[in-house]
Order: sequence, then structure tokens, then C-alpha cells
Amino acid sequence: MAFNNRVALKGSEKRLIPGSVVTGPPDPNQTVEVTVILRGRDQPRPPSRVHCISRHEYEALYGPVPEHLGTLRRFAAAHNLAVLPHTPGSRNIRISGTVANIEAAFGTQLLHYRVDHTGLQYRGRQGEVQIPEELASFVMAVLGLDNRPQAKPHHRVRRAAPEAAAPASFDPTKVAQLYQFPQGDGTGQTIGIIELGGGFSSSDLNNYFTGLGVKPPSVVAVSVDNATNAPGQDPNSDGEVMLDIEVAGAVAPGANIVVYFAPNTDQGFIDAISQAVHDTTYKPSILSISWGGPEDTWTQQSRDALNTALQDAATVGVTVTVAAGDDGATDGVQPGTQGVTGTYHVDFPGSSPWSLCCGGTKLAASGNTIQSEVVWNELSKNEGATGGGVSRSFPLPNYQSKANVPANPDTGFAGRGVPDVAGDADPETGYNVLVDGQPQVIGGTSAVAPLMAALVAILNQQLNTQLGFVNPDFYQAASGFRDITSGNNGHFDAGPGWDACTGLGSPMGTALLSALQAIVKANPPANPNPPGSNGTVKKPKPPTKPKPPTKKKHK
Repeated sequence: MAFNNRVALKGSEKRLIPGSVVTGPPDPNQTVEVTVILRGRDQPRPPSRVHCISRHEYEALYGPVPEHLGTLRRFAAAHNLAVLPHTPGSRNIRISGTVANIEAAFGTQLLHYRVDHTGLQYRGRQGEVQIPEELASFVMAVLGLDNRPQAKPHHRVRRAAPEAAAPASFDPTKVAQLYQFPQGDGTGQTIGIIELGGGFSSSDLNNYFTGLGVKPPSVVAVSVDNATNAPGQDPNSDGEVMLDIEVAGAVAPGANIVVYFAPNTDQGFIDAISQAVHDTTYKPSILSISWGGPEDTWTQQSRDALNTALQDAATVGVTVTVAAGDDGATDGVQPGTQGVTGTYHVDFPGSSPWSLCCGGTKLAASGNTIQSEVVWNELSKNEGATGGGVSRSFPLPNYQSKANVPANPDTGFAGRGVPDVAGDADPETGYNVLVDGQPQVIGGTSAVAPLMAALVAILNQQLNTQLGFVNPDFYQAASGFRDITSGNNGHFDAGPGWDACTGLGSPMGTALLSALQAIVKANPPANPNPPGSNGTVKKPKPPTKPKPPTKKKHK
């Protein structure tokens, strides 16, 4: 193959961050690693948790097509690029080479930029990625040429207030008690947490859990794309990491916790999810994601690739809980930013139809009783509000067909509504955590994603199954949620039933378990291998050869 004729990779067009100025070209001999994401095999996916499959079955049914891998390897060799080892089953293929060879291979120019008003520096590109015609039918995305930050953590630290004026904050265990979480500690489950910066200190975690009277859970760090657990370098990101681990670990201390650290780029984000989904070492049954960015600030190729990674999670029985964002109905977007139009936006990957999107409330309690729960909206105090609204990119999924999701107010598109569920997120009534040795109160929808991940771990334990893609079951079990009917997020109002502020509402754990028990009993898993497990494809036994007839001995 010559690889001479090139075509533009659909959806790869990239714009510069407004205010970017060129600071110079990168060293042409510098090594760059890109991720080429291949399309899956053209066959239907399992429709629900009832039919989800094991990771090894996934590799056989939906992994990379050998012929496609062969063509990609020949293309890389033609440009003096190296194809790096990849996770079995994953279609994320990493390629390494010099800047000069990468630019030649993908028909683009890389430059260093600085954004004057923020000081951000990044390697960027403009326009579309060019690929040979031979790759066009099976390459979905080429990521890593541009390394600008793609997402931000969705947590909010409570501002200092006079002690008498400060509302009550909560230990995560207290929130679980108020939400009537079922008995259980998540034993037998593994919660994966995606982090795009920061780190955790084992001593902080031990001190925190011991102070709560909770046995410290097992917590391990996994490096993705050369990122590592790096506490102390970025206090804001440390706050996200510690919040996620401490909320999930306090509520489900029997679950193993695996933290996947990746660079804050679209490449790092997607590689981390893919690595977790296909991880046959730790085998997470739930993923918690508290990072995201406005849906329209993602390129189409990145959005499609991450959405496909979440669909992969559903296919192998992994539940994915995602924060809805902390900037209300606009998701913090200023019209015209990076080419974005319109006023109302939702956060991605929360807007993916394959995620359980988690919105936020303001919770007040007396003893073990909830006194009030309303939509989190502190926009007037510049302390955020729950994200929520209607996607511009993803159509209305079947499980929301009866939810009365409104059309997108800017475009009229009948899109996927977010969030699906909600929980305490207002920093005024936030969570007591320990970060870099200092006690803090932190809220944000970031806290709700690990809270719901812990709830799913307990539900899996009690149901003796993997709920996997929970959205259809949760909408069917709507009686297991407390309907939030008061408040707004800057545009959408709460009301009876699903709404674009708090979704179905906040969990009533024991009622939700009862509803799910009936659903699971009526629709048991069809796959004998535990979903999300390291099961193997069962091959038919070879026919047994008939034994030769025994000769009788005659005396």
C-alpha cells in the first residue's frame, strides 16, 4: 500500500483557544505519542445488562479487526512510527514518533501556543487531521496531537463563614444514612475512579477513614499515558481526588478502589476510560467520573470516541456514574467561546446516553431525617449550581421516552436529558473531607458521582449481580427516588417527575433495592459468566471419540 491519497478525518477539526499566540514550533525530534481509535466491528451490541458479556468475550466479538491493525502497522512503518503495545480488547492504539514524522503522517502542523489572559501553554493544531484513504473506513479518531486541557473537576470548596452562620455539613456516611442506603459495604466490587490530575496521600486516607470509624478500603493507583499519582502539586485537583476516594470509600469500604490517573487531555481522558473498561487485572464493576467540559467544546471525533468507550463499559457490565457539572444551565459557557453558539449547554461525558448523569441538591437534615431537599443553586453567591438540560449531540434514549424531556431551548433538538439522578452537592451543605492534611467541606456534583458509585456497589452486593448499564432499570424503578420539586438551575425548573435539574431525584436506597429486586427477578442475566468479570468464552467441547469395542477373552 502506498498511503499516498489523503482525506480529512471527519469531526477532527480543531480551533485555537481564543487569545492564543504562537510561541514557536516544537523540536522536530521530540517524541510524541498519539492514540488512533479504531471503529468497532459492524454487529449489534447487547441491548441491556441482561445480555452484557465478559471482557474476554468482548475482545473476541468487538475488539480490533486484525486486518485493520495490520493496515495501521504498515502505515506507521511507512512513516517511521512505532505501534506501542495495547490493552487486549481495546481499540485505542498508541503510536509513537518524532514531531516531524507525526506531522508528515497526519498532514498537520504542530505549534506551541500561549493564552495571554490565562497563561496557559499548550501544543496545538488547527483544521482537520489528514489520513490515508486506506484508513478512512475504520479510523474513528486521532488524539494527542493537541494537548490542551479538555476537562475540569466538578467540585466546589465551601467558602469560609462564621461558625454560627455555616450550615451543617455531612460526613459521607451520614449522607448515605439519610438516603437510606441498604445494608452492605460493597464487598466483592471494584470502583474505578478516573482522575485527570492531582493525587492522594495514603496517610491522609488512613487518618480520614480511621476518624470516621471506617476500615480503610484498598486503594491503588494506575498510570495511564505516563500520568501518575502526584499529590501536593495541584491542591485543586488533590481536592477532587480525595473527595472521590473518601466519599466512595466511606460509603462502600468493602469495595476495592482503583484510581486511574491520566493527563487532562481528550486523549488522556478517553485512554483512561478505555483502560479501565478493558482492565482484566482489577476488573472494575463501576466507574466514577467527576471531570468534564461543555459538550460543544469537544471535537466530534473526541465526543464520539469517548461515547463509544462508555458504550463499551455498558457492553461488559460496568456502571459509569458521571458528574453533571457545577455551572447551572449554561455549563459556564460564554457565547462565542471556541466557536460555541447558544446559551444553554450540558456537560460531557455526563450527557452521554451511556452514563448515569448525577445532578446536585441542597440537603438539610435533623438527626436521621431529611428536613428539606431542593435544587442546588448558589449562582447568586458565585458558588455554582447543578448542571442540567438537553443535549445538542445525543438523541433522546429509549429509557427516557416517557420522561417528558423538553426540546433543547436553543435548537429545538429532541435530545438526551440530563441529569438522571441527584444527591447532595451544594458546598454550603457539603461533605467533610481531608485534603493534603487539612479538613475541608467540599460539594459539587463531583461528590454525587462517587456517592452513586458506592450505592451501586452495595446494590450489586445485595442483588448478587452486576447492574451494569443501570439507566433503563433506574427509570423503571423511579419509585426508589425522592422527587425534588423545588428550585431551578438558572433556566430549568424542578417539578413532579423527571426534570432537567435533579432527574428522577435523590435515592431512597432501600426502596430502590426493593424495586430492583423485582426487576432483576423478572429479567435475570442471560450470560452465565459474571458481567464485568474475567470470564472466558466457552468453546464447544470436541466430540469424544468412541471407544473401540472391548474384545472378550475366551478361556
